[in-house]
Amino acid sequence: MTKELVAIALGGNMILQKGQPKTYEQQMKNLRLAIEVIVDIIKQGYGIILTHGNGPQVGNILVQQKAGVTRGIPEQPLNICGAMSQGQIGFMIQTALEERLFDQGIVDKCVVAIITRAIVDHNDSAFKEPTKPIGPFYTEEEAIELHRKTKDSYINDAGRGFRKVIPSPIPLQILEGNTILRCVKEGDIVIAVGGGGIPVARENGNFIDIEAVIDKDRATDVLATQIDADILMLLTDVSNAYLNYGKENQKKIGKISIKKMKEIFDEGHFAKGSMRPKVESAISFIEHGGRLSIITSSKDALAALKDKAGTRIVK
Repeated sequence: MTKELVAIALGGNMILQKGQPKTYEQQMKNLRLAIEVIVDIIKQGYGIILTHGNGPQVGNILVQQKAGVTRGIPEQPLNICGAMSQGQIGFMIQTALEERLFDQGIVDKCVVAIITRAIVDHNDSAFKEPTKPIGPFYTEEEAIELHRKTKDSYINDAGRGFRKVIPSPIPLQILEGNTILRCVKEGDIVIAVGGGGIPVARENGNFIDIEAVIDKDRATDVLATQIDADILMLLTDVSNAYLNYGKENQKKIGKISIKKMKEIFDEGHFAKGSMRPKVESAISFIEHGGRLSIITSSKDALAALKDKAGTRIVK
């Protein structure tokens, strides 16, 4: 019998770090290191659901799609590329996790990767203002020409070149939630909600393909709430969320009540493209019945579960 059920969102840097070669071998090397702390948590008796980002991987797939056009291979839509990346990363996590479990003498755990869809509202305001950059980089001239042909939006991404931007709507429900819950009850370790889930909408009983990217932390919160997980853990590359981050007077946030965290959030302490969605998701999880939300680094994950590290939001 497990102690509690923990939904853990793996940070993108745990799979591929900036400047590293985007090879399968490099990603597996990173994952084998990252998985060590996950197995340490499993050894403490916790049930585990793992979620993950897919930015670099789906970006590579999109570049490969573009290259294939010159050989007469049609491009696949973004939702298909998202599904490809879920399968790719799910397989890699399965491999790294099962290897480590075997090494630790744990042979009674089944690791399951589930292709996961997330319901969104196709009238979500995010569709009126696309903000999420994806895919290959273009020159300004190329971006202008592509916009003229397709009406897609392009932005200058941090001076690195122009990229297509797409919406990032709020996930409402994880379609595979009941399946994931059944696996968890059987004692399986589940990998799900890759890249925030494949966004879909429904109309008159039919599914509508959606070109969008869902924030993985928000999707993890929705899944964790849906299946009554006890703890939401959002892993990143810093040990804590901070007040005044990057300034001389920055201060770690440790254990904190949801009331106080909401006050800090409303004061605008968290950057929109960085810590803000993590804090927003952590608050939402507690508001919807969760016991504990944790924001921390992978190396501090086990200590955070023991109330000795990380930002820990409680009722």
